[in-house]
Amino acid sequence: MSSGRRGAQPEARGPAGPASGSVAELLGRLGLLYREAERATESYDAAGVALGRQRAEVARVDAALARAREAVAASRAAAGRLARQQYQDGDDLSPYLRLLLARDPQHALQQGHVVGQIARERAETVTRLTGDERRAAALARQAHAALDARLALARRQQRARDDVRARLAAVEKLLASLSAQQLTALAAFERGGIVEAQRGFLASGALGAGQPPTAEGEEAVRYAVRQLGKPYQWGAAGPQAYDCSGLTSQAWARAGTAIPRTSQEQWAHLKRVPLSELRPGDLVVYFPEATHVALYLGDGMVVQAPRPGATVKVSPLAANPVLGAVRPDPGGRPLPRYVPPALPAGALDGPDAGLYAAEPAAATSPR
Repeated sequence: MSSGRRGAQPEARGPAGPASGSVAELLGRLGLLYREAERATESYDAAGVALGRQRAEVARVDAALARAREAVAASRAAAGRLARQQYQDGDDLSPYLRLLLARDPQHALQQGHVVGQIARERAETVTRLTGDERRAAALARQAHAALDARLALARRQQRARDDVRARLAAVEKLLASLSAQQLTALAAFERGGIVEAQRGFLASGALGAGQPPTAEGEEAVRYAVRQLGKPYQWGAAGPQAYDCSGLTSQAWARAGTAIPRTSQEQWAHLKRVPLSELRPGDLVVYFPEATHVALYLGDGMVVQAPRPGATVKVSPLAANPVLGAVRPDPGGRPLPRYVPPALPAGALDGPDAGLYAAEPAAATSPR
């Protein structure tokens, strides 16, 4: 879809509808906690990406500083040789006086030319030494700043990690306080809401007729399908576990297209496409903050890593409030023929909702 709104599109809502106030309230509390955990996970992932870049920058500056120090050492050695030579060959007579007192003026002139050349070499050596020392000093300052930035990013990632752990601990505490009857009611309410949301979304016609993927999109889909059943783990990007954006970024990396690591960066930097033009391999982004993402499978379904405690699975597209969709390969040519991958048994098992909004009835229109 385009970056702006395209007319009045029907809303893609998360589970909603009348239910027991206590069940709805519990679901809202759980959703808020999950969503906060996902936001913290996005911060953790983003800090990890930035830290990786900064490590590369530290290595680059350190290598440049080492080369600059080698150049300084070489220039100092050359300056030392020239100083020793000047001391050994030096006298108190200027080149002009040596020319006047010489028995063979022509020979003296030739010697003067050599002396002049040596003088120029000495000046160049001093200039080079001075420049090398300045470059080395500047690079030393850069290296210090790069290391400080790396340490700051490491602290930022650690704070984000602690934030994720604290929020997931709150989820576990709430779940542990529920009875088996409450957990059953929550699961039933969740499933019923998703069925209703998906039915309404498909009936709206927002998805259009569907299009075949590109060759890269097909490979991304097949990779994602091969990950079905692997556990959700925050901060993970395979091959044994994934978080939501870890799955989508790895699927497209395996297809030969590098995309940003986090769902927020995917939403910010990839080309937006209308839901009516979705094709397999496109990414569906959820929630106003773009904190959740899934890979479109086709026929109104997505492949996703839903939330902690769940596994990679196939879910209805409308299992969460849709923000919009992006395309990693906007210039790709759709395949003339496409056969979707066969889904293994159990592909639809498990919870579908990634992170509910605090108020399950609230939703965001796709844009």
